Amino acid sequence: MTVTAAQPRIGGWLLLPLAWLIMTLLTSALVMAMYLSVISTAEVRHTLFSSHQFTLQWALSLATSAIVWVYSAWVTWIFCQRSRRLPRHYIIWLLLTVLLALKTFAFSPVADGAAVRTLLISLLAAAVLVPYFKRSQRVKNTFTAP
Repeated sequence: MTVTAAQPRIGGWLLLPLAWLIMTLLTSALVMAMYLSVISTAEVRHTLFSSHQFTLQWALSLATSAIVWVYSAWVTWIFCQRSRRLPRHYIIWLLLTVLLALKTFAFSPVADGAAVRTLLISLLAAAVLVPYFKRSQRVKNTFTAP
């Protein structure tokens, strides 16, 4: 009888990136619900669809939120599966969140304080977690499943 070494569990500092993923998943689901709730009122729906510019902006925002939600869900899935593809996709996901925070800061009509806070949190997360996922032996040992 041979004894095989068990794959390391997801634990320790790896719970923090997983929590960040889950929070982004929940946030993007709430944003999608917010965008979809707009069409539930007849007056707002009429105003939204009467101008092609507003319709296009609304549709692009909804599509962006849906793409972020789907990609976050998939990255969460491969995280829990301990796939060896995760480190690369998690880094891509982090850079995507920085890009979206930059878009929010530059183009969205939100308060500057909120946009700067979102941007700084995304930059800090990327600055800490990208090197961790690239160099950590724990990450290399945990994410080895095909």
